[in-house]
Amino acid sequence: MIARNVTMRLKANSASEFTQTLEKEIIPLLRKQKGFQDEITFIVPDKPEAVGISFWDTKENAEAYSRGSYQEVLKAMAKVLDGTPQVQTWEVANSTCHKVAVALAA
Repeated sequence: MIARNVTMRLKANSASEFTQTLEKEIIPLLRKQKGFQDEITFIVPDKPEAVGISFWDTKENAEAYSRGSYQEVLKAMAKVLDGTPQVQTWEVANSTCHKVAVALAA
């Protein structure tokens, strides 16, 4: 399982609009993507910061999303984002929510 960690800076006073945009536009789009598993988003109280973590079944599907529909996400989020989000891709080592346990090579 792959996780895409997206760190974002929000425009001032846009946390509510950010959350609404995620619920109404972004999550429905994500659910249509091949290999999409889950999305968890965090906002920092009283600060213009947010982190989104999406989970994907394979690296290939996460990369296909990154090259394709992620551009639509950026356009939809432009009204609430300040600057370009930073994206990191991780292999999930374990997760109680997703029932993942990967044995790491010693």
